[in-house]
Amino acid sequence: MRPAIRAARAEDLTALAALDSLCFGSEAWSTVAWTTEFERLSEDRVILVADVGDVVGYVVLLVPPVSLDVVELLRIAVTPAERRTGIAGQLMTAALSKCAGRTVLLEVAAGNDAAVALYGAFGFEEISRRRGYYAGGEDAVIMRWREEL
Repeated sequence: MRPAIRAARAEDLTALAALDSLCFGSEAWSTVAWTTEFERLSEDRVILVADVGDVVGYVVLLVPPVSLDVVELLRIAVTPAERRTGIAGQLMTAALSKCAGRTVLLEVAAGNDAAVALYGAFGFEEISRRRGYYAGGEDAVIMRWREEL
């Protein structure tokens, strides 16, 4: 069953925080951080969720109001039981549709092969690295996407 991709609602907050904790462990955003993200929905945040009756994935974008400013893909996650089912691709497609004519940047751990492959499949290209950025000395890869006009 393909999930519905929809805008996050206030009642999704608890499920998103729990999914974030499951997927990112000690690097997860706190409930306070998630609350702040929801408070900014009308300003510059877009949060989309994959819903199959329960939230099974999400993507968070920082979309500045000035169209010349860069969009940042802040977070994307899919519950482990639903990985490799195309949900991340659905979320990416929906997220990038919100970025017409804009440049999108993201940061990913160099060793996260699945994420790097996903982003590459959507046309993201590595533009730089932050050496030793993550705990344990892993590099952060900065990737950029530009819509083909």
